[in-house]
Amino acid sequence: MPSEQQIKKQKKYEQYVKSITPSHSLPVNMLKAFVTGGLICLFGQWILNTAQTMGADRETAGNWCSLILIFLSVLLTGLNLYSKIGKFGGAGGLVPITGFANSVASSAIEFQAEGQIFGIGCKIFTIAGPVILYGILSSWLLGIVYYILKLMEVIG
Repeated sequence: MPSEQQIKKQKKYEQYVKSITPSHSLPVNMLKAFVTGGLICLFGQWILNTAQTMGADRETAGNWCSLILIFLSVLLTGLNLYSKIGKFGGAGGLVPITGFANSVASSAIEFQAEGQIFGIGCKIFTIAGPVILYGILSSWLLGIVYYILKLMEVIG
């Protein structure tokens, strides 16, 4: 049975933990994520519309949109600004293609001091590697299934 002094000490510790633990509001965090992701997507749509207005077809405009968003994400990561966007917007800044580019670039920057081969070369895919690996593997397997179905004339 704990003594009265231990109970007071435990309550004091619980109050201390409560005072230093940051409080988060789920509705506010969801709103921030929605706004951040929405602004990124709005900017992407603006790039698409601008490219199409300049004469690009839909596919070319999509390629330009992806290229520009990835470039800006890597640039902002290098300038240490994307982390602030991610801190504010949470998943809203991490889910779009910009978040994937940020994860690859931040790994490269983090391990740059270890050298080109063992630092950047080995560690760049720490976070993004599984996404790339399983994306390539699944597309390869689906390609084989598609090829077999085409040989069997199941699909045209």
